[in-house]
Amino acid sequence: MQFQFKIQIKGITKPPVWRRITIPANFSFFSLHIAIQVSFGWEHAHLFQFSPKGFGSRPIIKEYYEDGADYDFEDALDAEEVDLFEVFTKEKQKFTYIYDFGDSWEHTITLEKILPDIAMYPMLLDGKGKCPMEDCGGVWGYEQLKETLSDKTKPEYEEMAEWCGLEKNETWDPEEFNLNETQKYLIEVFLVNKN
Repeated sequence: MQFQFKIQIKGITKPPVWRRITIPANFSFFSLHIAIQVSFGWEHAHLFQFSPKGFGSRPIIKEYYEDGADYDFEDALDAEEVDLFEVFTKEKQKFTYIYDFGDSWEHTITLEKILPDIAMYPMLLDGKGKCPMEDCGGVWGYEQLKETLSDKTKPEYEEMAEWCGLEKNETWDPEEFNLNETQKYLIEVFLVNKN
C-alpha cells in the first residue's frame, strides 16, 4: 500500500509552491521528511516537525537528538520510529510539516489517495513553483525577495541576485520547477539510502 500526498507551503501564492508525491505507507515520517526536502529543493539544514495543525498541536513527530536539543518537546515521537500508516488512516486527512523553526515554513500535507499497489521508494508526480531559498526570512522574506528580483531597477536587486547565486544575465523565475530532474534525484537519494 502507498499514499499519495499533496504537500503545499502555506502562505505562498502567485505561484503557489506545492508537490504531489507517492510514498509507501510503511515508510517512516523521517523518510517522508527526506522526500519533502528533495521534492521541494530544501537542503535538510534545519530542524523539522510533523504535527496535526502545526505549532502547539500534538502529537509532535520529529528527529531525535541524543545531545538533548529537544527544546520543549519531551513528549515528541521519533520520526524514524513512527510509520506513516500509524497516523494516516483516511483520504483527505491533513497534517502539518514545519521546516526551519526560525523561518517557519509550514507545509500542509493532504492525503489524496490510498493506493493498493506496492512501491519501493517515493515518486514525485507533479508540482508547481520554485522552492524558496533557505534562510530568506520565511513567507514574508520570500515575497519581498520575489518582488525585488522581478525588477532590475530596484536598489537591492544586485545584492539579492548575488545572494541567490544568479549569473550576470540570468533571471530568477518563481515558476521554475523541473519535475523530471527532481524525480530522478529523489529516486537516487532513496536508492543510495537503501544500500
